[in-house]
Parts: sequence; C-alpha cells; structure tokens
Amino acid sequence: MRIVNDFPRRVMEEETWIPLPDGGRLAARIWRPVDAEIHPVPAILEYLPYRKRDLTAERDVQSHPYWAGHGYAGVRVDIRGTGESDGVLTDEYLPSELDDGLVILEWLAAQPWCTGDVGMIGISWGGFNGLQIAALRPPQLKAVITICFTDDRYADDIHHMGGCLLGDNLSWASTMFDGNACPPDPELVGERWRDMWLERLDGSGMWLAQWLEHQRRDEYWKHGSVCEDYTAIQCPVYAVSGWADGYCNAVFRLLAGLDVPRKGLVGPWAHKYPHLGMPGPAIGFLQESLRWWDQWLKGENTGIMNEPMLRVWMQESMPPSARYDERPGRWVAEPDWPSPNITPEAYRLTPGHDLMAEDESRDDPPQATLDVRSPLSVGLYAGKWCSYNAPPDLPHDQREEDGGCLVFQTPRLEAALEICGSPLVELELSADQPVAMVALRLSDIGEDDKATRVSYGLLNLTHRDSNEHPEPLEPGQRYRVSIPLKHIAQQFPAGHAIRLSLSTSYWPLAWPSPQPVRITLWPGASRLLLPRREPRPAEEAALPAFAEPEGAPALPKTLIQPSQESWRVIRDLAQDRTTLEVVHDEGRYRIDDIDLEIAARVTERYAYAFGSYDSVSGWTEWQRSFRRGDWEVSTLTRTLLTSDADNFRIRATLDAWEGETRIFAKTWDETIPRDLV
Repeated sequence: MRIVNDFPRRVMEEETWIPLPDGGRLAARIWRPVDAEIHPVPAILEYLPYRKRDLTAERDVQSHPYWAGHGYAGVRVDIRGTGESDGVLTDEYLPSELDDGLVILEWLAAQPWCTGDVGMIGISWGGFNGLQIAALRPPQLKAVITICFTDDRYADDIHHMGGCLLGDNLSWASTMFDGNACPPDPELVGERWRDMWLERLDGSGMWLAQWLEHQRRDEYWKHGSVCEDYTAIQCPVYAVSGWADGYCNAVFRLLAGLDVPRKGLVGPWAHKYPHLGMPGPAIGFLQESLRWWDQWLKGENTGIMNEPMLRVWMQESMPPSARYDERPGRWVAEPDWPSPNITPEAYRLTPGHDLMAEDESRDDPPQATLDVRSPLSVGLYAGKWCSYNAPPDLPHDQREEDGGCLVFQTPRLEAALEICGSPLVELELSADQPVAMVALRLSDIGEDDKATRVSYGLLNLTHRDSNEHPEPLEPGQRYRVSIPLKHIAQQFPAGHAIRLSLSTSYWPLAWPSPQPVRITLWPGASRLLLPRREPRPAEEAALPAFAEPEGAPALPKTLIQPSQESWRVIRDLAQDRTTLEVVHDEGRYRIDDIDLEIAARVTERYAYAFGSYDSVSGWTEWQRSFRRGDWEVSTLTRTLLTSDADNFRIRATLDAWEGETRIFAKTWDETIPRDLV
C-alpha cells in the first residue's frame, strides 16, 4: 500500500461524545479538515461494536484521515455497550442500535463543521447497519457503501445457510463473547470504567443461546433483513464483497432488488476492505470510495455512474490451497444485473457419474438410482464459511472430501468455459430420515487431477419449500429440490474438467443432521445449470483500471510478541476421534500514542468420534488482556456446543481479572431443542 502523507486539506483529530436522549452517550473519534468550521464538509460514518480506540484503530487511521484529507469528516462511533460508549450490548442490530444511529446522523448534520450531508460505510456489521439505517430513510443519509454484508439475516448470514446451522455461528458467538467482555479505557471514561465493565460482564448475555432459539426464519431474523422491503431504501448504494468472503451473494440480490442508483463490486478478497484485500490483488478502494462520495455527498459528476453497474474479478484456475496471496484473473463488467449476457448451460447427471451436456444424446435407465451416506469427515477441508484468509481458512484439495460423496464429472473441456453468477443444481431424491441435509460442491479439476473448490451450496431438506415453515421429510418419498450455489466468476481452462460432488454432511462448516442419513438420487432427473458468460475482450479492455491501494499513515505501534496461526486436522486412530483445531494468536503489541498493550489468542476445536453423530462438538476459547502501566485487565471466555438427536447443549464460562485478582466469574449450561435442524 502506498502511504499518503500530504492531502489537499490539513486534518485534525478529536475524541468526543454524542449525547443520547436517555442521558447516555456514545464515544466517537472524528477526523476532519482543520478549516471545516469555515468550509463545512460532509461526514462519512462508520458505526461498529469493535472498539475504535484499540481493536479497529489500525484500520481506522488509514481510511478516515484519508477521507478527511480530501474534504470529509471521517467519523468512527462505538455502538452502545462497546468501547467507551455507555450501556450494555445484548445482541446484533437491536432497534436501540438503529435508533441511536438516527441520533448520530442528526448530531453530525447539526455540527458547524458539517454540511448536513452524511454517508455511511462499513464492512460486515457496519455494512449491515448502514443498509438497515438507510431503510429508515433519515434525511441526512445521502449514500451508503456496504461491504461484506447481507440483506437477509437468516438465509445468508453467518448463522445459517440453506436452513443448515453453520459452524461459524459458534465461532462468531465466541468472538462477540470475547468482545463484549472487554472494558472501556480508563483514560477516556475515568473511574467509571470498572462499573461499566462489570455491568457489561454481567449483562451482555449468552448470544449463542439466543440465536439457537431461532432455528427457522422467524420475526427475529426478519428484523434487520432489508430484503423484506427493498423499496424502503431510497438513497444510492455501492455494494462490495469478495469471492472468498461468505457474503458475496448479497451484492447480486441487492443490485436486482433495489430501485435506486447502485453499483456492485466483487473482487477475489476474503472478509476484508478491498484496499487491504487478501487474496489479492487489492485495489485503490479509498480512491474509488471518494468517487462515490464526491458524486453523492458533494454533487460532483465523477463519472462513476457512467460505468457498468457490476464489476467482478474473473478468477483463473489455481491449484487448491488453504491460503492465496493472489488470485490471477481479470476485471469484467456487466451493464445490469441480472445480465442478459449470462445464459444457463445445462448438464445432466448420469448413473455412470458423468456430467453430460444436456443436448448430448445418451441412453440411461430413467429410474436408475445412486445412494450416498457420507462420513462426518466430509468437510474437514472445507475452510470457513466466512474466510479471513488468516489463519489459512480456504478450502484445500477436494479429493480429500470426495471419497464420501457422489461425484459427477464432465469430460475434459475442449475449450475454456467462463461462468458468472450462481450455479443451480436441481435434484430428484429421497432420504431415509425425516431430517437430512445435502451439501453440493463445484470443483475445477486440473490436468494433474487436483480439485479446487469453485462454489458450494447447502440445503436442509426440511427447508425445501420454506425457511419459515420447514416440514419433516417422509422417508422414502421422492422430492424435487433446487439448490443455488454461491455466486462466483470463474474460468475453467481447456483440458480441465468440472466436478459436482454431493454429500449428506459437511462438518464442521455446517452442523450435521440429528442422525446419519442415506440419500437416494435419481441422476437422470437431476441437472446442473452453469451461468455461462462469453468473454467480451473489447469491452473489458475499455474498463478503467483501479488505482493502486493507498491510505493515510499507519498506526504507530510496537510489536512485543509476534502472531502465530495454525489450522490442523488431527486424526487419532487409536481413539477413533478426529479434531479440526484452529489457532489464531494475535501476539502482543503496544499502540504507542495511547501506551496501551493488547494481547489476544483464540483456539477453536471441532471434533467427532468415528460414526457417532452424538459425539459432535465445537469448543472455543478466547484469552485477551489490556495493559497500561500498573493497570492490567484480562478475560477468558470458553464455549462448548454439543448435541444429540433431540437437543443442543451449551456450556460456557466467563472469567475476568484485574491484575491477578479474579473479579468476575459466570457460567452457563443451557439446553435448546433442535427444530428440524
């Protein structure tokens, strides 16, 4: 990244408070031009629970001062109950969070240094609440950039996929369990810090239990899902994600569903801002964002709306790896979405395990069937639903998975094939249990036979007709289901093959069914539809290039202990037990300008005993500490999630220390019935 030290306008920084109607206050960090009270500027708000003073400080100082130097106020606000803001945070996207957001917008617009126009930007949580607040139509909010987000909190968030419970639901709950246990900084809130901390430790609650109480798409998940009424959003929206991220599908739904000026951008990245994007190439996203803000907050014609609605990275073939530094490819664009340039290309599944072009003649027994009952090992090399590309969390060679699957494969391609969009699989099947899942993977098979996962999809078959009103299967009854796979833009080279793999489990990416399941498939009545896109070299060559990544100067910090990470599959044959262990040790570092030392380490273990569905478990542990001089606090959070055929069980502990004295301890032991999951 190129560091920019000189900007068109000189920048000042301040920590301040935003008063709330109930007497509380939110902590804000603002960067703005020093002459903004004479020459007011629009504001760009990022509204998060991730602690502006420390945990997001490194990222914040490279973006918000950059916007400020180009004539904006970059504003980072901690959500109620996080960082130095008052209160206790008890869940995601609460009505109070959105109400507070409206107060923030009113406050910003009323400041003497602000023109009254505000934009919202955010990745993940901030991408969610930017859209949610936009749907409330506050007059101050003129445009949004939403990154790695969803419009549907049930169907396409970190909790569920295709009605299946995601393993990342536990991982994410544990992340917030740790975050909610962090204290405010005494340097800002003074002697109140201990009372505020104890209130959070005791009051934030066990979010995992709340989420498991809602295993179908009920009113809980509809709240905050802007897909319930796209027309509520009346301001321009720029939607951004990456192919390695869990949230790329929402970009395409938003482009199709909104009726406002909108753009979409999908790169090769994991869950990262595009100027920090990994896998690369990263782009000059801060420059791109300025084009958007200048267009909608300053009324300047930057030409951004003259360009295609959607721009995506067409990935070239790569050998499988759990981590990529770069994904080779090229930028391609579509003028609208859905695009008239994308056409479905159909392939039939055959009893001989082939994928045959639908127009090819072949005599197959129409009632021939194939069976599969997958071991729990299918999924150990799947990576995370929401990849950060660190630790190495992308899917590895899919040959490790395919032994427990039904596999269908094309002949070697005579010419390259490119797809852009969501592959769709239509299946005729039956199951021998009332609750069952299907996992589908689309892979690129290299000339050396290595299998790189391109896309995948899950379906809890009890959700075949509705996520809101699931129904158990009748064992042995034949059903027809359609399963969309994750959106992707991918080139399959000549000489490669395309493989579709079907399994009845995908652990630990998704929690297994209550019992082992045998699926019977009618391949002759099943097919794969690929969204084929023909290259348009002249149009692609005319696309303006993205600039190189740049940002404001980095956060001054001192490394005390380096980070470490690992992702290990441990197969104990003596005990017939398999464990996936993920370790991300963030090390220890000091933020120099506030003299604050921070350390954190997270360990996750997902395990099962061979053949025993009741043995499946997920265990997480977070250790975190903050230190400045004689002040030191630390926390330890642990969560264990297990299940049997009827229930989920959560056992968790939270411990907190001031110095060497444990000042808080709490335990949870909760049982929650399974609801057709």
